[in-house]
This record gives sequence, C-alpha cells and structure tokens, in this order.
Amino acid sequence: MSDTNTAAPTARTALHQLHLELGAKMVPFAGYDMPLQYPSGILKEHNHTRSQAGLFDVSHMGQLRLSGPDAAAALESLVPVDIVDLPLNTQRYALFTNPEGGILDDLMVANGGDHLFLVVNAACKQQDTAHLRQHLAGKCQIEELTDRSLLALQGPAAAAVMARLAPSTAKMIFMQTAKVTLAGAECFISRSGYTGEDGFEISVPNEQAEALARLLLAQPEVAPIGLGARDSLRLEAGLCLYGHDMDTTTTPIEASLGWALSKARRSGGARAGGYPGAEVIQGQLDQGVGRKRVGLLLKDRMPAREGAELVDANGKVIGRITSGGFGPTVGAPVAMGYVDGAHAQIGTSLHAIVRGKPVPVEVVKMPFTPARYFRG
Repeated sequence: MSDTNTAAPTARTALHQLHLELGAKMVPFAGYDMPLQYPSGILKEHNHTRSQAGLFDVSHMGQLRLSGPDAAAALESLVPVDIVDLPLNTQRYALFTNPEGGILDDLMVANGGDHLFLVVNAACKQQDTAHLRQHLAGKCQIEELTDRSLLALQGPAAAAVMARLAPSTAKMIFMQTAKVTLAGAECFISRSGYTGEDGFEISVPNEQAEALARLLLAQPEVAPIGLGARDSLRLEAGLCLYGHDMDTTTTPIEASLGWALSKARRSGGARAGGYPGAEVIQGQLDQGVGRKRVGLLLKDRMPAREGAELVDANGKVIGRITSGGFGPTVGAPVAMGYVDGAHAQIGTSLHAIVRGKPVPVEVVKMPFTPARYFRG
C-alpha cells in the first residue's frame, strides 16, 4: 500500500500556510500536502526532538467518535483488545484485523466518558470508517471529526511546555487523556506519541489550530518537525508504520505485537475471541509463527532500505527489511524486518543485500533507543 497519492489533488491541513511560512519542503503523503522537513534539516529536527521538544502536524490522521451505550462492546467485536473495561480518560493501542488474522490498520482508542475517541492512520482512514460503518451500523453512532486538527508535541521538554500552558497536564501519565483549554481552544489531549519520547497529542478545532501551533512554537524549547524526522524517530523507537512493517498479510503475532492483545480477549479470558481472525491469532499465540518482525543493527555505515533481502550464512534469503535508515541517536544504521523463525533470536548474525553487496547485520532487541514515556 502506498502512502502517497499523486493522482488525486492533495488535501491541505489547517496549518498549510504556516508550513510554507516556516520554509517547509512540502511533499504528497497519504493524499495530503505535508512538510517533509524545515530549513534546519531532518538530522537537526530529529536531534531537537530527542533533546528538547518538536511540534508535528499530524492532522492527516483520521479522528473518529463512537458514541452510544453499546459503543465499547461494538468496537471490541472488531479488535483483539479490551475496550469494555478501558478506564475513563485512558487510551489503548488497538488493531483492526481481518478474518485471516491480518492487520487492516492500527489505531488508538480513548475512553472519553460518553464516547470513544479513535485516531486512525491517514492512508487507511476512509477504509477504516467504511469498516466501522459496515460492521457497527445500528450498534453505535460513528462520526468523522473532519472539523479537527491533530498536533503532536514530543520530546523531554514537552511536559514543561504543556504545564506552562495548561498546568493540569503535569498530573497526566503515559496513555492518559484529558480535556484542556489551550490558546482559548477546547482540546482533547493524550500523553502519548510516535517518537519513543514523552509527549502529547492534541486534537484541536481546525479554526484554532494555527493559533495553537504558533503559541507552541513561540515556546523556546519547541521547533517544527517534518515527516522525515518523524520516520527516523519512530524507527529508532521500534514502532511499526502501517503499509510497511505490517499489512493485511501480517498478523499481530508475526508483527511482534502480541503485547497489544489484551488478556481478557485471549484464550481463557473474560471475553476471549469474538473478533475477526481470532482463531488464527490465538493459534499463533499458542503454537508460534514461521516468521517474525525483528530489529536489525547494521555493522556498516550504509543504511539498508525497505525491500532489501536478508540472507543467512549460506546466502539463502530468509527475510526482508520493511523499514530502514540511519538512526541519529543510535549513531548507526538501523532497520526492522521479517525473518523466518529460525533466525529471529536476539544475537543472530545475518547479511542484508545492499546495492548488490552483503552487509553484516545482527538481530537486536527493540527499541533501538530507550523509550522515555512518563509513567509517573
């Protein structure tokens, strides 16, 4: 699945003019005109996010609201995750699966009290909305929040910036949510993100998004960050990108996302199974899988990119890379990919074929750089 769509006219986020004003290099991404980088460049943007705080426009993502007394039970019929007992003002990582156990998309689900708030991937949001309407029509109300933007403030200084602007956020911990007023706008925020750093994601009405972005950028710790650094940051954090590191042909167990499958939904749990592909996924949980997503550290300065083949000592192809690049924080090229079960152990030595030449790689534990989520 491609993230870009150059055939159709590209959509613009509410921050489009601000990106141009800041000198962003714009590129088509998931049907939107998005900032790839700003004048300081991807490397400096990456390092700034790791050392201070970066502001990302992620308004291309889909935002949905599910409401009604049966919304949690309804959504739970489509994901292998405990939604019914999701605590108030808390969010959880979830996966839409198909009857074969493949992943249709990954998403975040928050319990907003009288509703569930969902954030889905940009390239999948139309099919996700159709999937929800097809399966949950009559069980809950499904509303696309096209009138809202989404900003992400990420990095070790993000908490201090947010506490300055909305003091109540200081009490939040990783994966908690809250309603706060920022720049005069009522925002729905979560303490989470896609970089491995502490940070916040902020849903804000479109008409107030630019004022909020300007307020955040006026803080001395904050710099604008584009899609280029977003990708290198999430790669170092060992986080999947839908359509690359997982897709409809990949199950959560193959993708090393078994941790996301709630105990209540597993065999013997309070509400075991009952979602698409449950038997396939539970079978893999019990018996293992023939291939698995692993982290890879390259023993060379040359990064290996998506699609590069992975071979064993005899030159036999045993997998391929799905995401790869230079990890600025690691100081070396890093990658993720799928290998057969026999080669998935930490410490296994392999080779990646880069420009026709074998480059030594080692299977390593992820994340490549330690996560710094604030757990209290």
